[in-house]
Amino acid sequence: MRWLLDSTEPAIRAMALADLLDAGPGSKELTRAQSRIMQDPKVRTLLRGQRPNGGFGGGSPYQKWHGVHWRLVALVELGVPPGEKRSLAAANNELDWMTRRTRSPSCEKKARYWIVHASMDGNALATASRLGMAGDPRARMITERLIVWQRPDGGWNCDPRPGASHSSFHESLASAWGLSEYGKATGSTAARRAASEAVELFLTHRIFRSHRTGDIIRAEWLRPHYPPYWHYDLFQALLVVARCGRARDSRAAEALDIMERAMGDDGRWTPVKPFWRLAGDPGNQPVEVVDWGRGRPSKLLTLNCMRILKAAGRLARR
Repeated sequence: MRWLLDSTEPAIRAMALADLLDAGPGSKELTRAQSRIMQDPKVRTLLRGQRPNGGFGGGSPYQKWHGVHWRLVALVELGVPPGEKRSLAAANNELDWMTRRTRSPSCEKKARYWIVHASMDGNALATASRLGMAGDPRARMITERLIVWQRPDGGWNCDPRPGASHSSFHESLASAWGLSEYGKATGSTAARRAASEAVELFLTHRIFRSHRTGDIIRAEWLRPHYPPYWHYDLFQALLVVARCGRARDSRAAEALDIMERAMGDDGRWTPVKPFWRLAGDPGNQPVEVVDWGRGRPSKLLTLNCMRILKAAGRLARR
């Protein structure tokens, strides 16, 4: 806690004050930290090179990890305030792209039902909602098509194989987040219900186990990553479950225990090998615009783990 509060990054300090210490609007410390978020080095780097149309030029808005899509997710996770002009311009650029890339929610359900990349819609919906654009008709369109495309087990899938009958955890995680954020921002019961059904998919699997055999689905899911991007892991899943108000569900207990055991002796969490690299670094991972830190404790991962512990009622115990 002290490590986060003493951070020289205003975004980290502001979120720790608000989310862990419940500092309210009347807190001078919180107001001061929030007023400096746009000067945070990572925020400034993410917005560098923005074009007049809100995008960042060259390639698809989804380009890993340079495109406006991924920059918006990072900006929102850094607590950029709703209504901030540059972030709104970026969100406007993405919503235009997202609503052009497929037809309306009334498009043939059977044709898109099995192969939709719902995580893209989920992230776009979450970031737009956090930035104050939930009332935009394009956000409503994305919400409606996510609900139309939701599978009977509560999730989504991009697998084109006819025999693919189980939803993808990767595609379903961001979708649950987006629908949850839209539901909070607008009061939409349909969005909240769809988000709850998606969370139920994760809880039915106890976050990381087969619901049929009880075996661990994928060992890599038990290792922390930051940023996770579109990848599913236990840590990001617990964060989304917590954001949907379900962290105290008994089926999340084992995953919470694993998350706690992953904490270092210094009270911090360190990500494993990242899904990104910096320009000039060897490797085949997509190039990032921000250095999120490698081989050392992560403030954002630690903040998220503490948010989860608080939502689960375990932070006070510690």
